[in-house]
Amino acid sequence: MSDLDGLPWSQAEQRAAQGNSASMRELGEQLADQHAEAVRQAREYERQLAQVVRVLALTPGRDSLGHLLRLLDEKRPSTGRRPPLPFVASLLAEHHQVADLAATFFERRGQEHLDELRDCLFHELVLRGVEADAFPALRSWTIVRPGWHALAWLPVRRSNLEAGADFPRRSINGSAYGVPSQLPVEGRVDPPTPRTSERSALRDMATADVHESIVAAVRAGEWGDRGAWVFMLDEAVAPERVPVLLPTLPMPCVDGLGPTDRFGVAVRTPDEIWRLLFATASMGGMFDSGVHGAYGRLWAWRSVAGLCGAPAGASAEEVEQRALQSTWFHFEADTDWFHGDIDSDYGIAALSPDRRRIAVLAATDTD
Repeated sequence: MSDLDGLPWSQAEQRAAQGNSASMRELGEQLADQHAEAVRQAREYERQLAQVVRVLALTPGRDSLGHLLRLLDEKRPSTGRRPPLPFVASLLAEHHQVADLAATFFERRGQEHLDELRDCLFHELVLRGVEADAFPALRSWTIVRPGWHALAWLPVRRSNLEAGADFPRRSINGSAYGVPSQLPVEGRVDPPTPRTSERSALRDMATADVHESIVAAVRAGEWGDRGAWVFMLDEAVAPERVPVLLPTLPMPCVDGLGPTDRFGVAVRTPDEIWRLLFATASMGGMFDSGVHGAYGRLWAWRSVAGLCGAPAGASAEEVEQRALQSTWFHFEADTDWFHGDIDSDYGIAALSPDRRRIAVLAATDTD
């Protein structure tokens, strides 16, 4: 029991009324000190609890899965500022047999508060190439899962665009991961120098909704800064002209770019762009661990949809079809906006199928 538990509040109020404010200040100081200590202890409990959940999730076998399920079900632990369930789902998909996961988490239903874990785990498995139809419990989840949930928009089978997804490697002692954002050697179409210093008369036409869609993956990964722009062209432009046009567009990410400053650009395939956006969202930036596989999948698709100009309300299949019909570019530049650090800067541009719309995403993880 705290020394303050038995404090006679009526006597304290009487002292205050008598002008004895010093004793009330002393009481406040004691309370402040005890509160600070309680917060410190709570944070330590959270840290230790998170480690216990991590170890259970990383330990293969149905026994550890059963105990983890019981802990999550009965105690519903909160382990920090973000809900732990997407992270737990990612660990489970990385370290356990699909049959064990299906039997433990999808055959025993009834705890609705764990549907978030099931939904995240389902998409983590899909991204790793698991066919839900091969496991009755997973197949039934596609029918009974909450239809209102944001992840319900995602397809229940892995798209060809998603086949090259990158995942972190985790163990009890740590993790290793990286976002593959460096400009490749293959497919380079750098514009010749010196380039024109004239800026294009085109104007950014991105609406607030389109802007939010384009930057969705970068925002989810909590990178340092991001920008999005959409330019509508008066006439169709050939893909070969886009590398010359990009550095002239009125975008802050290319402000100050001189006629001979480095501007590198490469043609990329839609799956390579999706892979970059997925890594950005799922694994996060230098000071963040991202939103993990399930939500990384969602926000990568959201960014692809905005970049390729998919209509509002389009399905994942419709977004994929439009992405396949678009022409994609990956660029870097020596400007103040970009910092040139490895795996910390990139730009993406998409030329629409009718070749009359160019959408651009710029991302940097350097403050």
